[in-house]
Amino acid sequence: MANTVEITDANFEEVINSEKPVLVDFWAEWCGPCKMIGPLVEELATDYDGKAVIGKVNVDENPNVSAKFGIRSIPTLLVFKAGEIVDKQIGAVPKGVLAQKLDAQIA
Repeated sequence: MANTVEITDANFEEVINSEKPVLVDFWAEWCGPCKMIGPLVEELATDYDGKAVIGKVNVDENPNVSAKFGIRSIPTLLVFKAGEIVDKQIGAVPKGVLAQKLDAQIA
């Protein structure tokens, strides 16, 4: 079972410049909807093991990355390809919605 990558201010650039698509979940401990979507993000890490990188950014612990992308409401999920944002989802959504966003980026 694959785990999500813990993304920080320090390793963010390295992670999003992966050759694979990258889904980044911006979340916080105190956020109710984040707790709802968290397990789905973990499942995606397993489902897409080897096909995509699935990571999480704790906005309270990593304010620089959150500020850089103007994250104001959480959960916010960004999909990167070759270091560029190619898709965005704000708020909790069903797992299938996130899977479709990833599938669209997997060649």
